Amino acid sequence: MTKINLETEIGGIKLENPLVLASGILGNTAELLVRVAKAGAGAVTTKSIGPYKNEGHKGPNIVEVNCGYINAMGLPNPGVEIFKKEIKRYKEMCSTPLIASVFGTTEEDFAHVASELYKAGADLIELNVSCPHSKEGILNIGLNPKATEKVIKRVKENISAPLLLKVPGNTNIESLKEVIVASINAGIDGFTAINTLPAMAIDIETQRPILGFGIGGLSGPAIKPVAVRIVYEIRKITDLPIIGVGGVLTYKDAIEFLLAGANAVGIGTALTKDKDLKIFKEILQGLQSYMEKKSIKSIKDIAGLILKRIQ
Repeated sequence: MTKINLETEIGGIKLENPLVLASGILGNTAELLVRVAKAGAGAVTTKSIGPYKNEGHKGPNIVEVNCGYINAMGLPNPGVEIFKKEIKRYKEMCSTPLIASVFGTTEEDFAHVASELYKAGADLIELNVSCPHSKEGILNIGLNPKATEKVIKRVKENISAPLLLKVPGNTNIESLKEVIVASINAGIDGFTAINTLPAMAIDIETQRPILGFGIGGLSGPAIKPVAVRIVYEIRKITDLPIIGVGGVLTYKDAIEFLLAGANAVGIGTALTKDKDLKIFKEILQGLQSYMEKKSIKSIKDIAGLILKRIQ
């Protein structure tokens, strides 16, 4: 039997396994983050935190569609001053690496929030520059190479923690590549790919949008092929670590991301299904069985394997 090593590394931070709690679900308190870590996650990501308290959009905030979910939460959060206490409490209770997701409307916002959460104990910082349902328009930052580069450079001036860019679900591949190259030039340490895709659902009886905000972001199985493609495109450009995110429901989904070039895989929408937190152990078991069957010894050996297959 092949001895399997499930360890991976993101920005110099070691993870016991490649499964990461994605931002946006079960990441708003220390207790919830600890529960996810104990359920088998190799790392956990907080909800996106901004400089000030934000109530988010009026409901309805989420709707299930036949290919996943559309949400328009509006980045609700208690603000950095309150949330940094949650990170401190988490670090007192748990050693599983924590990724703090941050957002802002200016370079100074990003730098301030990242610095405070890093000082509170975050192991890595993830820059959310691409929310499809934000009034503040931060969606545009992640679509603009120069704006993205400025944010990264400003944050890098304030912290020494590994910095990840949450890549927008931009299906314009050439435009996306420009953002990736600009991020690398700015000193980014890795990527989370991808964020939700712009989406909308309409009630044909009332002839109005279903979501309170009108528009939102699509997550779930529908975006997985897009996310896998974008991970693949990023891997062709750089060797920097990638967390692949989008519609992972089974171990087979996770393996697709790894083969495309991901070093770790985010789990989000699957936690809303019946499996709940059991999904982490189920995917890890399936991943280990697959690697044994294929005589693959480590995550490092499987990550990006598809690039070798099609050369």
